[in-house]
Amino acid sequence: MSLDSATRERIETLLKNHRVVLFMKGTRQQPMCGFSAAATNTLNELVPDYHTVNVLEDPEIREGIKAYGDWPTIPQLYVEGELVGGADIIRQMYTSGELHTLFGATPPDRSAPQITITDKAAEAIRQGTTNAQGLALHLEIGPDHSAGFQLAPAGDHDIVSSSNGIDVHFDPGSAQRAKGIVIDWVSTVQGEGLSLKFPGAQEIKNLTVQELKARLAAGDLVLVDVRPAHGRAQAAPLAQARVLDEVGYDTLAALPKDTAIAFICHHGVSSRGVAERFAAHGFSNVYNVQGGMDAWAAEIDPSVPRY
Repeated sequence: MSLDSATRERIETLLKNHRVVLFMKGTRQQPMCGFSAAATNTLNELVPDYHTVNVLEDPEIREGIKAYGDWPTIPQLYVEGELVGGADIIRQMYTSGELHTLFGATPPDRSAPQITITDKAAEAIRQGTTNAQGLALHLEIGPDHSAGFQLAPAGDHDIVSSSNGIDVHFDPGSAQRAKGIVIDWVSTVQGEGLSLKFPGAQEIKNLTVQELKARLAAGDLVLVDVRPAHGRAQAAPLAQARVLDEVGYDTLAALPKDTAIAFICHHGVSSRGVAERFAAHGFSNVYNVQGGMDAWAAEIDPSVPRY
């Protein structure tokens, strides 16, 4: 892949002017792909200030940076003008502690967290991993308490905790945020799945669409629409709703912890996950709208499209 001199000069200027540069999809505040989000989550823990370049807004840089470092994928991390690597290498270096050393950060605490896996959750995990020979169960918990399970090979530097006969693998940051968590299996009208409860987190309250209508009329509740852009294009957010993608997680997280705050999505599934993050951050009055926008359209306002 060739690189014209003008684009090379632009890249070299960026690297000269900033000690740490992440070429990514989206921005630090709003990553636009999972790999970029993972990279920023890691860097946010270790580096208070770094420069990002949104390659989605600059096709020349998007293709040029691949040629510049002979690295085919995005994101790409550069430190002091040198290519460190992409999302996988960033994660590997973070897990091993090499990234802490690179940035002069305190070495990570590698103590294993005490966790609890309920009987129902353990049974579901065993059933779900029956054919996962050679793979380990990983749990990643971000700084905002967003969490995700995945099956992947065990790493040499994983931190491992066991409960109810189940091993769970963590990176250093996730391990510290996992202290005292309870992993349960929950069944709701929207479906079933694993759920995390953090120490001190309040229970999520369910809110019917009829109750939501009354609370919105009373003006005593903040409603947050967590649907992605394509969902909002199908059915516009309610007039009183704040859109998570637009206002940002940090802005909402700065609200008083006793704010009555409800989350709504398409059917009430993904909104519960976001609600759990806010409860983990100390919010004491958190609701999930049962049935989501689909229930609102079916039971409250038939003019809202169902999709």
